Amino acid sequence: MPTVSVKSYNVLFLCTHNSARSLLAEAILNNPAVSRGRFKAYSAGSYPSGKPNPHALAQIRSAGLPAETLRSKSWDEFATPGAPQMDFVFTVCDNAANEICPVWPGQPLTAHWGLPDPAAVEGGDELKRRAFAETFRHLSNRISLFTNLSLEKLDRLSLQNKLREIGRTDSGTTTA
Repeated sequence: MPTVSVKSYNVLFLCTHNSARSLLAEAILNNPAVSRGRFKAYSAGSYPSGKPNPHALAQIRSAGLPAETLRSKSWDEFATPGAPQMDFVFTVCDNAANEICPVWPGQPLTAHWGLPDPAAVEGGDELKRRAFAETFRHLSNRISLFTNLSLEKLDRLSLQNKLREIGRTDSGTTTA
């Protein structure tokens, strides 16, 4: 019986500083149990901080995911010749959604999946840890909804609408 090849999709998560939410999303989607060989996630920022937020790295590690290769980088890396061509681009912070993004080769589908910045939470380490855990949970829910879409069966407009709807979900339910 011939092996059926599964299309692999490149996904870019954008946030202004690429130090927290976008890195969390990259780590979640690159988990083999989540991506199931169908997705390769990347992250970037319009004004990268240059280093991942330590609380983001701690959250990723506490979920049992690798964090060693994660780095804060500019979205310019993904708009150059030779860069991976993106199939999907998701903004996960409100600032990046309002900025003028580079033109992505191949016209990827885009959606805004904004969440409050856990790095902006003030207070003790426990409060910050909870903020990162909550953001991780929201992103995990949205990514799960995304990876369970029948991408090959949806036309472009229907898929675009589903992606936007996922951005309006909270804990896996639509808040429309």
